[in-house]
Order: sequence, then structure tokens, then C-alpha cells
Amino acid sequence: MSTSTEQLSEQLAATTLLRFATAGSVDDGKSTLVGRLLHDSKSVLADQLEAVEHASRSRGQEAPDLALLTDGLRAEREQGITIDVAYRYFATTRRRFILADTPGHVQYTRNMVTGASTADLALVLVDARNGVVEQTRRHAAVAALLRVPHVVLAVNKMDLVDYQESVFASIAEEFTTYASELGVPEITAIPISALAGDNVVEPSAHMDWYGGPTVLEHLETVPVSHDLTTCHARFPVQYVIRPQTAEHPDYRGYAGQIAAGAFRVGERITVLPSGRTTTITAIDALGESVDIAWAPQSVTIRLADDIDISRGDLLAPSGDAPTASQDVEATVCHVADQPLVVGQRVLLKHTTRTVKAIVKDIPSRLTLDDLSQHPSPGQLVANDIGRVRVRTAEPLAVDAYADSRRTGSFLLIDPADGTTLAAGMAGESFATTKAVAAVDGEEGWDF
Repeated sequence: MSTSTEQLSEQLAATTLLRFATAGSVDDGKSTLVGRLLHDSKSVLADQLEAVEHASRSRGQEAPDLALLTDGLRAEREQGITIDVAYRYFATTRRRFILADTPGHVQYTRNMVTGASTADLALVLVDARNGVVEQTRRHAAVAALLRVPHVVLAVNKMDLVDYQESVFASIAEEFTTYASELGVPEITAIPISALAGDNVVEPSAHMDWYGGPTVLEHLETVPVSHDLTTCHARFPVQYVIRPQTAEHPDYRGYAGQIAAGAFRVGERITVLPSGRTTTITAIDALGESVDIAWAPQSVTIRLADDIDISRGDLLAPSGDAPTASQDVEATVCHVADQPLVVGQRVLLKHTTRTVKAIVKDIPSRLTLDDLSQHPSPGQLVANDIGRVRVRTAEPLAVDAYADSRRTGSFLLIDPADGTTLAAGMAGESFATTKAVAAVDGEEGWDF
């Protein structure tokens, strides 16, 4: 091969892009922190800053309200809360960033699932005056469920508690203990004042007892791992290309985006759910043939044999192919206003495949206060986190979410109107879990 796995791993490890999501309760100062981060890192255009200054003056504020840099919806500006997930792109000399500013209000917790699903880091804000509250625990649980590898606890409004080290230490210890029980692998606590700019971009002159990094410094230096040798290679087929022209009479290619890992010409692969095997003869990327391609590249793969392959099928190395099954057990975050109940008919969307399914059982619902499991709740309502067992009409090749965030995740959809009901993570709930009182009943409609 022209490029080895080791070289590709080094190339991807050197990528300076970090995806991170922010979360916090209402009035914790999350939008102000994001605005301060953008402003002090010189990532705000002059006309944007001028618009914020004008909007602030019209509201009777002398200083610019930096929260307006992210609260883009008119309803958010009027209410002073963040409703939608606001994506921001900025860069420093050391790294590029994609920031997902997620809502803090409890009724919009479901939006955090969207923002954190692809994040390498979750930045959770806590008001130093209030400490860890239920919404903080909910955000920590969502970050743990989504297997976000790095979590930063930003204890904000330290200026309102006289920059006391004891206040910060108490909050940091409580949060770290809780998040560690959820299995969060890395937790970094930073005391800040977003309004005054303490420890956001520049070190604080008021907290000489703190010797750690600022928020921006940590974001610039936190490791982002792209180890191809540990990834399960997966390629969901999105489109079958058959031009049947005079120039390409026999061309048959399978187009899509590589979900994880790398694929090579000459590699033996298995097509799921059929289980048929064949060999990769060519990989086309950006109009050129390549010997190897890796996630998240969009490519067209050509195979040695004419196999019945269509949208929704999955290509995987024959020595590392997942098992196709009609039974999926997972943890879900319920995001719809209407409840999810046992026996409900749904659609399950996994990568590029959508199949009919039924909710066979809801064994438990997570209680965030003490991480206990409430057995057999019968239903899940908006913002609930619980375990479900789903039976699908057709086999699916679903990985454990712990192994692959792309091919271990799915959506449950209302077949009547297309509403997203729940976001699911297959396999175990957390890296460290407590015992769940499971119910093995098999009543209800079956396929």
C-alpha cells in the first residue's frame, strides 16, 4: 500500500479540529461564556460586534452583552435563554473549533443530544452560587451516555462568591464524584467568570490559588484521538451508481460516507445483512482512484462480484463484521412531547437504513439523583433516559455504541408524521453501570 495505517493515524492525529458542546442550566452564563470565548480569542467580526453593541444599548445595557453573539433567535434574545442548538466555527493559531451551544432549559435538554452526539468534548457550566443541580446531573448523564471522551466543568460566576477556592473545590468534588460513577473517562474543572473574563482566554488575577489551564488553553491542547487501528471499519451504502453509458457500460459503484475505520483495495469484505462476501477492487474519491480511504471521507467503492446491494446495506471487513439481528437493546434519550410506550410501532433509522419496529419492552428508567434504575416504568416521557428493547422487521447490523458512536446509534421515529421520538445508543448504558432490574416479558405485537 502507498500509505500505511501508521501514517494515516499520524495524519489524522495531527488534525487540529475539535468539536465541542456547551451545556448548563438557565442563567448559568453559558452564552456569555461562549461570547467571551469568541470575543477574547478575536473570533468576532467587526460588524457582528457592532450589532451586539447596538442590541445591548437598545436594551439599556452600557457594556456589550456577549451572550447575544450566540443567542441568534429573536425568542432567545427576548427571553434571555438559549432554545436552539447554535453552531459556531472559530479558530486560533493552534486549532480549529466547531462549537455546539446547546440549550440549558430543562424542556430543551433533548437538544443537547444533537449537539453532543458528535462532540469530542463537553463543556458543562455550573453557577458557583447554586452548585450542582438536577440539570447539571442530566447534562453529565447525557455526556456519559453519548460517550463524550472529555468533560470540562466550568464553575462560573466566581466573582459573585468572592473567588473563594473552597466554593470551587466543593462543587468540583461533587461533580467529579457523580460523573465518575457514570464512567466519564476524563473530567477537568476550571473556575471562571465569563462576565469578567477570568480564566476564559486569559488567566485570572483574582484566583492565584488556581494553577490549571484557562478554558481556551485546555480546548487548544486536549488530545483528539483518531487511532485507525482500534476502529471497526464500517461503510453504510447510501446510493448505488450505475451510469450505463457508452463510456461506463459496466460501472457499478456503491457511494456513501465511511462511518468509521479505513477500507483498502484488495480487502475482503462482508455485505450485511445478507452476509455475502466479496473483495474491494477499486475506491473512487473526488474523481480519482485511491488505494485506501478512511472516515469520514465520502467515496465510491467497487466490488469484484455482482451482489444484490442497495441503500441501507453495510460493508465491513470480513474479519471484523458485526452480527445482524432483529433484536436491539439500548439506552434512549426520549426527545418527543408524546410518550414512548411498550407495544408502540415505530420506525428505526440506523445509518442509511430505516425499518419498521416495535417497542417490546421498557425495562427501566434512569433516576438522575442517585443513578438508580426505576424498573418497568411502562413509558418514557420527554427528556427521560431509559432502557428499551426493540424488535425490527428486518435484521440490522448494529454495533455497540461504546465501540462505534456512528454505527451504534439510531433514531426511533413516529411512522405517522415522521417525528423523532428518541435517540438510541445500543449496548450498555454507561462505561460503569449499576444493576438494572430487567423485565423479560415478551407480550405484545411481534413480527
